[in-house]
Amino acid sequence: MGIKKKIRVLVVDDSMLFTEVLVKGLTEDVGIEVVGTAKDPYEARDKIIELRPDVMTLDVNMPRMSGIEFLKKLMPQYPMPVVVVSAVDDIVFDALNAGAVDFVSKPNRVDPNGVQSLVNELAVKIKIASISKVGHWKHRQTKNDPKGRVMETKNANVIAIGASTGGTEAIYNVIKQFPRDIPGTVIVQHMPPVFTKMYAERMNNQCLVEVCEAKDGDMITQGKVLIAPGDAHMKVVRKNGQFQVKCFKGDKVSGHMPSVDVLFDSVADAIGEKAIGVILTGMGSDGAKGLKKMRENKALTIGQNEESCIVYGMPKAAYDQGAVEYQLELKEIANHVIELINKRK
Repeated sequence: MGIKKKIRVLVVDDSMLFTEVLVKGLTEDVGIEVVGTAKDPYEARDKIIELRPDVMTLDVNMPRMSGIEFLKKLMPQYPMPVVVVSAVDDIVFDALNAGAVDFVSKPNRVDPNGVQSLVNELAVKIKIASISKVGHWKHRQTKNDPKGRVMETKNANVIAIGASTGGTEAIYNVIKQFPRDIPGTVIVQHMPPVFTKMYAERMNNQCLVEVCEAKDGDMITQGKVLIAPGDAHMKVVRKNGQFQVKCFKGDKVSGHMPSVDVLFDSVADAIGEKAIGVILTGMGSDGAKGLKKMRENKALTIGQNEESCIVYGMPKAAYDQGAVEYQLELKEIANHVIELINKRK
């Protein structure tokens, strides 16, 4: 039996102490080999050429050139999987927009377990990043601006979307094309608490629709997008003839809280055939069972295709279970959702 190849990692951070902590922690993982370190993007560029790492971890705030600027220069020329390490700040979304696969947040100094938690989370995300696809950054297409098309019918009561790794950009690419009168939309994106609110605010500033982090009891209304908080499940429920969300703490479902399965399952029960479910890029199988239930309850279901996924895990699991009615490239999904709504009588 052959020995499994270790993931070769380059650690880029201007703090010598923090670099040592990361190297020590990551080296304890039998699946990871730290092949080098760099204190700034210029040194990192040389180390990438010399060492050919599989994955790079990248600090955002560094001297001489920021991590964001480095990503913007690196990805079109030498696309590679990058996991960003950052303080709690919405700058991580700039990093994801520039090509990073995922991010981890630096620990609070008062938390004695914070460093170990960071290293554990980073190791997991390095492994996911190592199988992600980033080659499209060499041929990245210009994003379409929202056209503000008017719906001919409003018979789809709710659009439900679920995603994980690579999902922040995938969701944005869908939502930015939604017109102001799109049916109410609910989203689960696997993301830590605090960041979901930042993400919602960022999307709200860039899209025609209203986007906000969901609160328990929020009504689902036309032209509004609700994103599940990063530390709670979100369900859709019917109350007094209207739909609203219920946000609550609980055990992880399909390995996550919030869970896409919890959302999709509730949409299947509460709305049935007058719903559209969309599952996008992500590791694992969260959402597959829920989307299948939606399809069994006659909702329309869409899955992102393998070619356009950063990680073809969740959409594949859903497709393999027969949950996906339409399998599409990411750039086609928003238009197809609108077409399906307009065709409904």
